[in-house]
Amino acid sequence: MADIGIDLPDRILTEIDRLVEQGEFLNRDQAVEELLGMGVSAYETTTDEPVEGVGDDPFSQAVDDQQDPAMRDDDFGGGY
Repeated sequence: MADIGIDLPDRILTEIDRLVEQGEFLNRDQAVEELLGMGVSAYETTTDEPVEGVGDDPFSQAVDDQQDPAMRDDDFGGGY
């Protein structure tokens, strides 16, 4: 396991200490390790499926969605 040093804002350190005191973690080291792991896992993606809408050009998509009124098959009962 790698050993690293980090500087944390006082408010975060206080929150970590509070979690340790409440028994959520055995000690500060465990708290920091698990909380960092949870944060990293929140950014991991497990699927290789493309996210819908990502990379789509909204301007060309709007044009693609439009229909020519002359090409419509609407039946208005013979009237206008």
